[in-house]
Amino acid sequence: MSHLAKWLNSEKVQYVEKVADWKEAIQIAGLPLLNEGAISQRYIEAIIRQKEEIGPYFVIAPRIAMPHARPEEGAQALGLSVVKLAEPVVFNADENDPVDTLFMFSAPDSNSHIEMISQLAELLSDEDEMQKVFNVRSQEELNAILLSDSGIAQ
Repeated sequence: MSHLAKWLNSEKVQYVEKVADWKEAIQIAGLPLLNEGAISQRYIEAIIRQKEEIGPYFVIAPRIAMPHARPEEGAQALGLSVVKLAEPVVFNADENDPVDTLFMFSAPDSNSHIEMISQLAELLSDEDEMQKVFNVRSQEELNAILLSDSGIAQ
C-alpha cells in the first residue's frame, strides 16, 4: 500500500479530463480538503493570490505542482489531495510547464505535515512510480496506484 494512503482516500484522489485554467485546477484540488474541513475557502484564495503576486512557487518539477499556503491562511487540519489532469494546464512555470499532476496539502502548524511531506517526497523522487502516475488515463488507474496494495511500494 502507498505510504500516502494514510492521508488519501477515494474522495481526495481525482482524475479530471480538462480544466479551463490553472485557477480551476487549484479549486478542484482544494475541494476535497474544503469538504472535509481541512481548509477554508480562504486557503484556496491565498494560493491563487500568491501565485498571481509572486509566480508559480508551488510548481516544483516538470509536470508537478504542490499548491499550499501558510497555516494561518486557512489551514485547519492536516490534509492532502491529488489531481491528475488528462489535459495539462499552464502555470507559467517555464520549463516545468505544463502541469498535469497536483498534490495539494494543508498543515495547521509548522510540524504536523513533516511525515506526510517526507512520504510525498519519496513518491516524487521515484521516477518509476511517478511515470505510472503520469501515464494514468482513468480514475480507477489513479486509485490503483495511490490507494491500493498493488500500487506504490512501501
